[in-house]
Amino acid sequence: MAISWVTALKLVPWGDVIQAAPSVLKAAKGLMKKSPEEEAAYIHATTPAPNAQALPGSAGELALQQVAQLEARIQQLENAQRASALVLEKMAEQQAQIVKTVGLLRTGATRLAWACGILSVLVVGLLIAVIRM
Repeated sequence: MAISWVTALKLVPWGDVIQAAPSVLKAAKGLMKKSPEEEAAYIHATTPAPNAQALPGSAGELALQQVAQLEARIQQLENAQRASALVLEKMAEQQAQIVKTVGLLRTGATRLAWACGILSVLVVGLLIAVIRM
């Protein structure tokens, strides 16, 4: 039997989701925002020195500058990738917790349905017993 979206959304433990949301939001903002040191390093790495602009120097020096800039950019990308992996790991843990809770809620709903069925049979039996008296 397929569950409708409304039913599925009712089964989500929104208290847990809301409780975990600030940590996920903080991690996501951390990914999007660079620290002042990283910003300064990036500007320093991508801006050529003033005397290098005036005197380009040899092709070897220019190539070394470009290699240094590329290494700094690769380091930034690696850091961003690590931070992304941490956020994805947290989100996966939360998703697993939601799936586990939904499973528990489905089990509880099944037990409640059985209990309601048994109670309704008992009520009907009691009504019949009262009417016969």
